[in-house]
Amino acid sequence: MSRSSQLPYFPLSLYGWKIWLPILAVGAAAGLIFYVLYWPLMFVDAGIILALLAFFRDIPRSIPEKVGIMVAPADGKITEITRVDHLPWFGGPALKIGIFLSVLDVHINRSPCAGTVISTRFEHGLFLDARHPESGKKNQSNTILLTGPGKTTSDAPVAVVRQVAGAIARRIICPLHQGESVARGQRIGMIAFGSRTELIVPHPDQWQTMVQVGMSVKGGSSVLLQLRD
Repeated sequence: MSRSSQLPYFPLSLYGWKIWLPILAVGAAAGLIFYVLYWPLMFVDAGIILALLAFFRDIPRSIPEKVGIMVAPADGKITEITRVDHLPWFGGPALKIGIFLSVLDVHINRSPCAGTVISTRFEHGLFLDARHPESGKKNQSNTILLTGPGKTTSDAPVAVVRQVAGAIARRIICPLHQGESVARGQRIGMIAFGSRTELIVPHPDQWQTMVQVGMSVKGGSSVLLQLRD
């Protein structure tokens, strides 16, 4: 049995506690100082702290149970739906859907399907704006290969999730382990602040796209793809 990286639910994502806990501590200390020196500044301090902590909110989602679908791996706006002629992961054509996460979106990443983690690969890179057409290729990223439920790490991937850092994001978090089983909609990490998440699947002709460029989606609950009959 594979070990699980799933963390218990908490309103502020436990994936990012090393970031938001210092923010909370510094904000509380600053608030105390403002209270002594000039108390109205406490309201400014509280507003800034709440805005920063909002990046790390973790909102429960209703996960669709329908067979043969892929759900959104992140909250945000669809910025790209592209057919790729050839990808080495699949040995053939693929369909890629890109999601831009603004600073106002929930930044938790979720698994698009049930499956087994084949591998994860972190790559250093640039920090271009996540809306930049080259950000997916050049920015710092983490690539997660997933195969079907009950499969092994030697089986072919059925989906790839790419966490891509943006101009503000400087931290990609993904605690998944090779061989770990994941459920559809399960939380699989996060990207701190603005970023981009991509879902890539093989056999593009087998899938019906359920979204369009410009649409807003919710991670784990919005259906991006459905198998054709």
